[in-house]
Amino acid sequence: MATSDVLPLVSIGLIQLLAVISPGPSFVITARTAVAQSRTDGLKVALGLGAGTVIWSAAALLGLNAVFHAVPMLFTGMKVAGALFLFYIAWMIFRHAAEPLKIEGAGEAIANPFVKGFLTQVSNPKVAVFFGSIFIAMLPAQVPLWMTLALILIVSFNEVWWYSAVALFFGSGPVRRFYLGAKAWIDRITGLFLGGLGLRLLWSAREGL
Repeated sequence: MATSDVLPLVSIGLIQLLAVISPGPSFVITARTAVAQSRTDGLKVALGLGAGTVIWSAAALLGLNAVFHAVPMLFTGMKVAGALFLFYIAWMIFRHAAEPLKIEGAGEAIANPFVKGFLTQVSNPKVAVFFGSIFIAMLPAQVPLWMTLALILIVSFNEVWWYSAVALFFGSGPVRRFYLGAKAWIDRITGLFLGGLGLRLLWSAREGL
């Protein structure tokens, strides 16, 4: 394997990791699930995020950027759908903020942590922007099958290991006890933050209308 073959993998992997680490809906939902439910559920969210990344990276390698350019309304519609999903999550969190903690996830907007992670990822325009522009721009002119599979593995692994680390940290005893003592205010702030992200998406989506 030549150095010229390895460099795109390393470069894309590092840049995508930086994008993953930057705060957004995925971070908030993973952290809250881990601290409000359990580390295990937080890890399931991380796996769901990784599964969503498989979809986005595969779509990008199959021509996602070309589709967005050909049908701009598709990208706009995705932004609107993502915003509505964030509003739903934000409202459910805010609505149940004052209620006692239900460890098993009853009262959650989406009870299954894996599905919650997956839907968060596939509806996240920040992820779409990365895979539809930066990711595509960094690819070599010809992408062999082995590189396609390696790229999907690398970006998905980055998503899973980082958010697994987030889940393990926020699911620790001290963090969990702090959350239990301040649940109402933390949940309200979380709901407002996610709602704000949703408004930002709707505002950006107006440009495509």
